Amino acid sequence: MRKIFIAILALIAVLIGVAGYLFYQKQNSSEPFGQPFTLTDQTGQPITEKAFRGQPSAVFFGFTHCPEVCPTTLYELAGWLNTLGDEGKNIRAYFVSVDPERDTPEIMNTYISNFSDRIIGITGEPEQVAAMAKSFGIFWKKVPTEDGDYTVDHTASVLLLNSGGDFSGTIAYGESPDTAMAKLKRLAQGS
Repeated sequence: MRKIFIAILALIAVLIGVAGYLFYQKQNSSEPFGQPFTLTDQTGQPITEKAFRGQPSAVFFGFTHCPEVCPTTLYELAGWLNTLGDEGKNIRAYFVSVDPERDTPEIMNTYISNFSDRIIGITGEPEQVAAMAKSFGIFWKKVPTEDGDYTVDHTASVLLLNSGGDFSGTIAYGESPDTAMAKLKRLAQGS
């Protein structure tokens, strides 16, 4: 059990490192952050990059079959938004599936409703989701499991976007709640 725990921690550290590198590369590339997209929200309605404009956003990429990182992150994000109260009422939160083959709008709606009514689920056609995730510098990869199924390794950070839809920072998986709250407060204030 200890070896599995150490392996999981090592994987998380690697994913955080990869995410940091990808964010750095994305910020220093000539390509704009977050290319236009048209996907589907958890209610089956179209959603585009325009959803990330006009107010600050917290965007997390994951999948509903995720055993630990995704439910933990969504639980924490919901708690932080609740704690912020009116101070963070302008922040919109999104959960984008990196497993759209399994994560239909209906499944996303059921899953997300366990955490918060402030988090909006996004899914869509695999190619469109892949293009959208790539434009945000997100790492993900299907990994076969011994039982013939698969899991998905993915960036474990919450992206923070300013009201223009531009990259403003991240909240790393396992980051201290005080630091996460301070980042969300700054995001809400536009600084």
